Amino acid sequence: MKKLLIITLAIAACATLSARADDAKTTYDAKCAKCHGQDGKGQTTMGKKLGSKDYTDPKVQSSFTDDDAIKAIKEGFKDKDGKAVMKAQEGLADEDITALVAYIRAFKQ
Repeated sequence: MKKLLIITLAIAACATLSARADDAKTTYDAKCAKCHGQDGKGQTTMGKKLGSKDYTDPKVQSSFTDDDAIKAIKEGFKDKDGKAVMKAQEGLADEDITALVAYIRAFKQ
């Protein structure tokens, strides 16, 4: 009986994580891919114009913390001259933002 309970809990946890990953992909596709690209490389027309970083590059990934990414998603991002290059993404719960950051981290090769 104990084994069955453990297995059931493990399956439920995996299903929850899988659903969250699907939600993060959906959010990324809707809110981020236009600039950052489906593949995270930032080679879209808008991404090139705004200087989007290549999230598949380990150096780029190590150049910011999860907290930096969360802040950028919540508050938007400005370039060194103070010009807004990314608007704040409104309507996302903290858990959605955390899942989105994890999704972005998964682009690293």
